[in-house]
Amino acid sequence: MHRSFWFVSVAAAGVLLAACSGEERVTESPSSEVSTSPRQAGPGKVRLAELAEVEQPTGMAVRKGDPALYVIEQPGRVRTIRDGKLAPEPVLDLTSMVGSGGERGLLGIAFSPDGKYVYLDYTAENGTITVVEYPVQGDGSVRAAGRRVLLEQPHPRSNHNGGQLAFGPDGHLYISLGDGGGAGDPDDNGQNLGSLLGKILRIDPRGGEPYKVPADNPFAGRAGARPEIWAYGLRNPWRFSFDRETGDLWIGDVGQDDWEEVDFQPASSRGGENYGWPLREGSHEFRSGQRAGVVPIHEYKLHQNNECSVIGGYVYRGERLTGLKGNYVYADFCAGWVKSFGQVGGKARDHRTLLEGLSNVSAFGQDGSGELYVLSLNGQIYRMEPA
Repeated sequence: MHRSFWFVSVAAAGVLLAACSGEERVTESPSSEVSTSPRQAGPGKVRLAELAEVEQPTGMAVRKGDPALYVIEQPGRVRTIRDGKLAPEPVLDLTSMVGSGGERGLLGIAFSPDGKYVYLDYTAENGTITVVEYPVQGDGSVRAAGRRVLLEQPHPRSNHNGGQLAFGPDGHLYISLGDGGGAGDPDDNGQNLGSLLGKILRIDPRGGEPYKVPADNPFAGRAGARPEIWAYGLRNPWRFSFDRETGDLWIGDVGQDDWEEVDFQPASSRGGENYGWPLREGSHEFRSGQRAGVVPIHEYKLHQNNECSVIGGYVYRGERLTGLKGNYVYADFCAGWVKSFGQVGGKARDHRTLLEGLSNVSAFGQDGSGELYVLSLNGQIYRMEPA
């Protein structure tokens, strides 16, 4: 049986659900929760400091001029951490709208560059991938009555929802969508430019109703192609990020049977890259025939040390972890490690293991100073600090 994405902790049931070849498998929970002091491995010289505990955190974002950390919970709440303390009440509660469980739920958050709007990506109760906008007041409160729906994308299966939201250095909103779920892209969405599934999209959320497609999008004006598409040939780009210093785009794309991959798109790109799925898994042929697309900057073999799903992170641009500057930090959901590597000329170099012994890393976060945070689906929010 082949793993397809990340395991999701379900505290009430005491089980872990695993989407395997398009199906769900139930297995016993580990006997211990995530370690609060993961052991350091190698020359990374970092440690984790626990800041707060919430319910199944799946993402984090910060807002211009606001020191708070905004954390999303899979069931549908947006929480804030201010001055190191978790606010007792959420700033927004969408639990009545969100279909949570397995790989579904509230999966993405991003603030507009001016901090006036928050964007959320979630799966609705009927499984539809939904991207919404809410106005944000000066004090950080969210005006629920100002809700505006930007995108509703039907999704045929429960897995491979994507869900990442991020504003690029160009001020446009980028959105990741998985291939529609199942094993081996059964609907052939990854290479289909007429479908939004298996893609990263690029839109101007305030330029039109419900949004505007930038005129310089790579497929704008092409017959038969969706103009929102920025990149395609992706299986489940669960987490992607922009290097805050260079503008380069980094994508963690979850593999099928054998390979997890990290893709790299330089800031000079005009978009339109084909990352190969389902013709390729990583740099390796998956379907017979053409091996099309851009090969990943890094890949690693599944199942060697319990690896199951890559968790894409960030290029570190903070000040506290001087040895990590300019290095990309990422994790694997099942294996429990956090690793890093640098890049020169689009080639990965200087691979390091920073931490081991973690449990269920679901996402990374980055604050306004470029410092990094690690989120565990078990509930913990950690800050990476020098050892």
